[in-house]
Amino acid sequence: MNLFNMLPLVSPVAGSWTPNFDFEQILSAFLVLFAVIDIVGSIPLIVSLRHRAGTIQSEKASLVAGALLIAFLFVGERMLSLLGIDVYSFAVAGALVLFFLAIEMILGIEIHKIEEPKTVSIVPIAFPLVAGAGSLTTVLSIRAEFRVENIIIAIILNMIVVYLVLKFADKLEKILSPGVLNVLKKVFGIILLAIAIKLFSANLNLLINIL
Repeated sequence: MNLFNMLPLVSPVAGSWTPNFDFEQILSAFLVLFAVIDIVGSIPLIVSLRHRAGTIQSEKASLVAGALLIAFLFVGERMLSLLGIDVYSFAVAGALVLFFLAIEMILGIEIHKIEEPKTVSIVPIAFPLVAGAGSLTTVLSIRAEFRVENIIIAIILNMIVVYLVLKFADKLEKILSPGVLNVLKKVFGIILLAIAIKLFSANLNLLINIL
């Protein structure tokens, strides 16, 4: 299976659009979002927040984060059109964001510092930990490569993973040592870096062709 065999997005036409589910696209979109959200790497932070707040509403956090991602998938392009920006330009910009996120994950450096929030309800779990700038940018960026229905399924699958991690964060922290978490973070960082380069080159070519 070729992870990077990305098919172009086909916009639905009223009255003639039918879902076209593609397992390869779903898997690719799932891995991209999984790497960007990095919920496994956030387990120590989640455990810390749980200790301070006493409890985390796993269901609510997952539902809100998923709703934000899906909403941005549909509304984000309209917002861009109002600003006079096409989806390919945004995808190129998004690929650069993914590139730097991957560099952070691989090298263990901090390029963009985010202050730790002081509340532990929907904020910061649903936003910005799960549905943050990186994942929102990613959702709109990969729309230039994948069909919408496949991205939605990938989002839902990721929210299931998010729910399970939030629900069993304490147990997972005991199972996964800091060393294992660090290795996983670097592995998904390399995957994310490769995807960012592919996303950048593909959309840059499309952008040059339409100019």
